Amino acid sequence: MSILEINGLCKSYGSGASRTDVLEDINLTVEEGEFIAIVGFSGSGKTTLISALAGLIDPDSGEIKFKGVPVKGPGPERGVVFQSYSLMPWLSVRGNIALAVDSVFRKKSSAERAKLVTHYIEMVGLSHAADRRPGELSGGMRQRVAVARALAMQPEILLLDEPLSALDALTRAKLQDEFAEISQKEKRTIVLITNDVDEAILLADRIIPLKPGPRASLGPAFDVNIARPRERGAMNHDAEFIRLRAAVTKYLMDMGADRVSGIPDGLMLPDVLPIRLNNTKIKLPKAYEDAAHSPITKGYVEFSGVTKVYPTPKGPLTVVDGFDLKMKRGEFISLIGHSGCGKSTVLSMIAGLNSISSGGIILDGHEVVGAGPDRAVVFQAPSLMPWLTARENVALGVDRVYPNAAPAERKDIVEYYLHRVGLGDAMHKRAADLSNGMKQRVGIARAFALSPKLLLLDEPFGMLDSLTRWELQDVLMDVWTRTEVTAICVTHDVDEAILLADRVVMMSNGPNAKIGNIMKVDLPRPRSRKSLLAHPDYYAYREELLDFLEAYEGGANPSAETLEAITQKRAQKSDTFVGKDIEAAE
Repeated sequence: MSILEINGLCKSYGSGASRTDVLEDINLTVEEGEFIAIVGFSGSGKTTLISALAGLIDPDSGEIKFKGVPVKGPGPERGVVFQSYSLMPWLSVRGNIALAVDSVFRKKSSAERAKLVTHYIEMVGLSHAADRRPGELSGGMRQRVAVARALAMQPEILLLDEPLSALDALTRAKLQDEFAEISQKEKRTIVLITNDVDEAILLADRIIPLKPGPRASLGPAFDVNIARPRERGAMNHDAEFIRLRAAVTKYLMDMGADRVSGIPDGLMLPDVLPIRLNNTKIKLPKAYEDAAHSPITKGYVEFSGVTKVYPTPKGPLTVVDGFDLKMKRGEFISLIGHSGCGKSTVLSMIAGLNSISSGGIILDGHEVVGAGPDRAVVFQAPSLMPWLTARENVALGVDRVYPNAAPAERKDIVEYYLHRVGLGDAMHKRAADLSNGMKQRVGIARAFALSPKLLLLDEPFGMLDSLTRWELQDVLMDVWTRTEVTAICVTHDVDEAILLADRVVMMSNGPNAKIGNIMKVDLPRPRSRKSLLAHPDYYAYREELLDFLEAYEGGANPSAETLEAITQKRAQKSDTFVGKDIEAAE
């Protein structure tokens, strides 16, 4: 029996020349007890759709029916959880949930309402924090409160608007598992808005893409024919999971390519040949030749016993303890590990932004002392000058790094990379007028334009939604393939680590963090997300990283034998992972 029906829904904002058509002809039927995941890019109208379902905004045309009755505003039968927690900061966890329960169940006794509040606090695992205020909670705990509050109102349908998107990858994974368990216990009808394909597959019965706007509409539904409960590790080598993940990813990336394909026909990229190591036949701008020359290929970057100690009121705290690593010129390293394991500390030390307590770092035969233009850093936040255009932001660095280059050479460098990151038609827009994804493209272009000896990436896509992150990962790989700059990327994202790296360096837990294991990624280049999903060894590498992170879960300190067993498992499985089923998704 259907509980929710959407018929011909359209929604726009503004009027006249400023009118923006967001949704067009949205049609959907949700069955009672069904879990629906709607997946789409940022700006595609996902939040507009969930707001309409919640009765918070009215459609311009079309109709929404709940159990056959037209929706004419919000109601307790539809619970909503947004990205923002919207908690009362002066109330405790118990107080925030009780506020909602008291407003919906006025006829229940105080004892009944208190029992209801306690039940849902226990369900989301917050009994130990029931009396804490939101300011004393982590982001993940606050989101648990928001979920408990919505569930405690006992709605007939739960509407979730990207409730986990603001969390780091590892916390998000934990809460996804909790959501899966809760959804099975509660047996509620749920509509989830998300940009995370793995999240959708883990939780949903059906996955429905929302095509990019303007005038966004729903794409074809993908049925999730995977038995419950769905265990994250086990799904990694489930043939149906692999097939479905590839099919949904391909559909979304094809939609994304169509979205950004509208470059004017007359706009041509500069005829600049790619940079290749040991390729003397390519004529490059003199500025590049001067900056990129180095006789050293092996041992280009060396970390020797690098240690970082911070003073604390309780005594010295060793965050990183004896980090040892050698990198070849042109190698790409990913650093991965749990929060607090010292990944960003290692990156900040080689960037020269954080002093080294003991040990040393050598780059191209010279000890790293302080920051310098030979190391370009891309942070989560792009740190642009908001009053300057994209082009001016990139030129600001290029003009300083290449003072002896001709103006035409500097112009070529700036515009070449802005085109390469897909901003050829937006290079004259102010940074303040760009989306977060576009700002990060500028940051990437700026970093590469400096022709650094070492590129440092500190979770560069961590603030972006999953689908935009895919796009920029492919942009990064495209540009890196042309430059082959030596690079280190700190990330929480297992898929990102494999996509980018020649080797993935896995950090042990802090304090006293060090290298726990190193995984060589022997997958062909150039790489793209699509090509990796079609490679039979990809999921074996993925499982090794997931097993490693699980081994260090909760501050654990696994033995050398445990880590070796994880590596051996990948080696044994790499020849047996399913590849043929993926072809059906192509």
